[in-house]
Amino acid sequence: MSAVWLVTGAAGMLGQDVLARLAREDITVVAADRAAMDIADPGSVRAGFDEHRPAVVVNCAAWTAVDDAESQEDAALRVNGTGPEVLAAACREHGAVLLQVSTDYVFAGDGDKPYAEDGPTGPRSAYGRTKLAGEQAVLDTLPDTGYVVRTAWLYGAGGGNFVRTMIKLEGVKETLDVVDDQRGQPTWTVDLADRLVRLGQAALAGTAPAGVYHGTSGGETTWFGFTREIFRLLGTDPARVSPTTSEAFVRPAPRPAFSVLGHDRWAVAGIEPIRDWRAALEEAFPALLAAERS
Repeated sequence: MSAVWLVTGAAGMLGQDVLARLAREDITVVAADRAAMDIADPGSVRAGFDEHRPAVVVNCAAWTAVDDAESQEDAALRVNGTGPEVLAAACREHGAVLLQVSTDYVFAGDGDKPYAEDGPTGPRSAYGRTKLAGEQAVLDTLPDTGYVVRTAWLYGAGGGNFVRTMIKLEGVKETLDVVDDQRGQPTWTVDLADRLVRLGQAALAGTAPAGVYHGTSGGETTWFGFTREIFRLLGTDPARVSPTTSEAFVRPAPRPAFSVLGHDRWAVAGIEPIRDWRAALEEAFPALLAAERS
């Protein structure tokens, strides 16, 4: 009997691509959205585990409303901190592997070189604090079978995101001002889903050490540079995009100025890091364009 995988947050942008990736491997998968499993409710999680007996859990469920978390930190903590803690406890009881998706926001965002997987954390937002709580719960509860995969600047066809927003704005605005003082790594959910599945398979095979991995694309850019590439792929003039500063777009939650993550740890699992962000965006673009214009 093949190992069962449980994907929480299955209806989300990343969850959809994880399900698609697992389907290509012909892996038995249980897709759990919020209605099917409340990850912060021990009873709900216990019932799901007793019924399905998963060998691997991929937790894509998260509170991702970064600004709202500033005024609703307790609610965000329930999903981002308590949820992973409850899942980790169930995984420990059932001997399952847990892949916890986390974020660059656990870092201070004031660096000038890529953050290493074991680098010091220092979140400056409620969202970052709640996600770090989830990381720590997983790593403390599952020292041998808990995996934290941090990502950033995610985009995909299955939900709202920066790329789809820029595609929409290109059609209605003559020019755009976009922040040029925040650096990061645009990451396609299809690429991240692939690494999550491969990491889970390596965990089952005993070839991937537990701990922290960074699931972002290679290279780096700013939101301004990212938008110019989107405009180029749309076949329009990138000069319609002008640089501006974060001060022009003040938000409730502080944004990291530097969100570039290092990828050294994939080598110990025998898995190559995600490719350069430009190559991924070019391949992803037709599906993103179709999703936005459908």
